[in-house]
Amino acid sequence: MKLQLNQLSSHLSNKLAPCYLVTGDEHLLVDEALDAIRAAARERGFTSREVHVASAGFDWPQLGATGANLSLFAEQRIVELRLPTGKPGRAGGQAIVDFISQLGPELMLIVSTPKLDRNNSNAKWVKALAAAGAHLTIWPIGVRELPGWLGERMRRAGLRPSREAVAMIADRVEGNLLAASQEVEKLRLLLGEGDISDADVSRAVANSSRFDVYKLADAALAGDPRRSLRILAGLREEGIEPPLVMWSLTKELRALARISDIVSVDRDLGGAMRKAGVWNSRQALVRSCIARHSRDDFYQLLKAAGRADAAAKGQGPGDAWQMAADILLRLSRAGKRAA
Repeated sequence: MKLQLNQLSSHLSNKLAPCYLVTGDEHLLVDEALDAIRAAARERGFTSREVHVASAGFDWPQLGATGANLSLFAEQRIVELRLPTGKPGRAGGQAIVDFISQLGPELMLIVSTPKLDRNNSNAKWVKALAAAGAHLTIWPIGVRELPGWLGERMRRAGLRPSREAVAMIADRVEGNLLAASQEVEKLRLLLGEGDISDADVSRAVANSSRFDVYKLADAALAGDPRRSLRILAGLREEGIEPPLVMWSLTKELRALARISDIVSVDRDLGGAMRKAGVWNSRQALVRSCIARHSRDDFYQLLKAAGRADAAAKGQGPGDAWQMAADILLRLSRAGKRAA
């Protein structure tokens, strides 16, 4: 059975499938869908949960042993398998198919992966999961759909936003759903439930004393390594998810690389910033950062950000927080040009 995200709630209220495959690259939506499935399973008596992350070198026979090892007291269990690459290989695919045959009233399987390409979508293990249970594909929220999604999320949080307030937040988060979710939660904490206008949003943003990912990027662009690391530590203490931090840094690095590309051709930094959509209030920051670095610096930092983003999502090695700190230090300090 194939499911869409808007069908999940009604599906879970009616029945629980023996297995689920959840695929997609929207970190927030994938996590919330998995939470909903787990909650529905707990309500039906699945009180135990085991998690396996099938990274390189994963022991696939261990998965089969997990299914065969039934509890002495017949406890209902969820076995959760995370595939960071979405490619279990031949041995892994067969292990998943074999595990499905062990499912029953006391054993449930949840598999999560990033977005699957066409070849992987037709793999035997994917078809087996869909046939025995449900395959939930989570698609990104587009720019046009974002205001509607954001408005609905605010209403569920007890807020009654004006159209202008929704538009202001949508513009601020630039399509990042994790950032949008945290903006909604911040508004609820700062303002309480009720009507929300664009003026309320502006005041809340201005009066918030919390560190946020926007201040992080600005500190690095300003060439202030100590403040950059202090904000990064504050974000970590507040429980901000590493993928959100890496999204913010990657967005800035892409813009800087684009501006450097334009400047290398026509030498007009002001025009390049306008083409890249840099706000007037941030042009001095961008100008100082461009002056400290070469074009190659930004592309090297983009590669580093890609590795850090993979680590943040469990799809690559390394400590995402330390990798982010390294990027901030390199971005905030003088590059080759200044040297």
